[in-house]
Amino acid sequence: MKKMITRGFKMLTAMTLGLVLSTASIGIAAAADMLNGADNFYKSDKVTVQKVTFKNQYNMKVAGNLFIPKAMSKNTKNPTIIVGHPMGAVKEQSANLYATKMAEQGFVTLSLDLSFWGESAGQPRNVVSPDIYAEDFSAAVDFLGTQPFVDKERIGVIGICGSGSFAISAAKIDPRMKAIATVSMYDMGSANRNALNHSLTLEQRRAIIAEAAEQRYVEFKGGETKYTSGTVHELNEDTHPIQREFFDFYRTPRGEFTPKGSSPKLTTHPTLTSNIKFMNFYPFNDIETISPRPMLFITGDQAHSKEFSEDAYKRAAEPKELYYVPGAGHVDLYDRVNLIPFDKLTSFFSQYLK
Repeated sequence: MKKMITRGFKMLTAMTLGLVLSTASIGIAAAADMLNGADNFYKSDKVTVQKVTFKNQYNMKVAGNLFIPKAMSKNTKNPTIIVGHPMGAVKEQSANLYATKMAEQGFVTLSLDLSFWGESAGQPRNVVSPDIYAEDFSAAVDFLGTQPFVDKERIGVIGICGSGSFAISAAKIDPRMKAIATVSMYDMGSANRNALNHSLTLEQRRAIIAEAAEQRYVEFKGGETKYTSGTVHELNEDTHPIQREFFDFYRTPRGEFTPKGSSPKLTTHPTLTSNIKFMNFYPFNDIETISPRPMLFITGDQAHSKEFSEDAYKRAAEPKELYYVPGAGHVDLYDRVNLIPFDKLTSFFSQYLK
């Protein structure tokens, strides 16, 4: 019975993240669904791209890509947008696309790798640390606000998926972020504590916490690091539709990307013992204190994650807007440029970063 319960809530938790643990084997990438203009690796001849690094307050190197419109004058101060990638991803997945598209609209933009992921520092790799993730957004403001071509009074943020909750967490204590937009947001705290639609019981939550706590002994004694959640590596007839949605992005040429020094076996998978830290992450508490700075929550009306945007919108104070993209699911807004409302994002930041 215990094994059945354990197996059940593991799957439940994994499904909450749209993810599931499976690092034992790597399947052959299936044909990607490129409908609705899926173009994760989009390049533009209208912007320049420059790799940059800067330090956060933990003295950790944060890596990013700085996008500058070719038509922009560097002799003027310009509005700027920071873009954060989905949880378990890197800047080459979604964040670069959004940064490129918004740079085409005249904004200086910066995509960044969260600490412990991609080209940013942090050991062990794939560690979960919501506090440091939020700090990375503030460190990006430190960097941008000291550039001669950036107007430090006009810096905004776009957080995609998990980065939506990290950006909100950062904005609550960093008033230099003047406008905040989230896309397909996951509240990573609630997702881990409660699962989708609050379907995880307290007993199941306690068992997850206990498993992670026991694993700490293993790793303290020098045992092998254990990874959790993440996107499945193979599909079968029992694969849940949410898992298939993530697989089509992360495990096919549509959005698959393995950072230098990592392995396809580990991409998207956080460490088990650190993932538990999300249980203590409450990004929407005091979200109303961000006001009067504006907030825009974008979600697909078919997204399995829309409950998080709706909850954040309900708790936030004015000015705020909840924007539904008709016919879009959660991962659709990672890269399907025919669905992503770039015009909405442009009008939002043009209004509030003017």
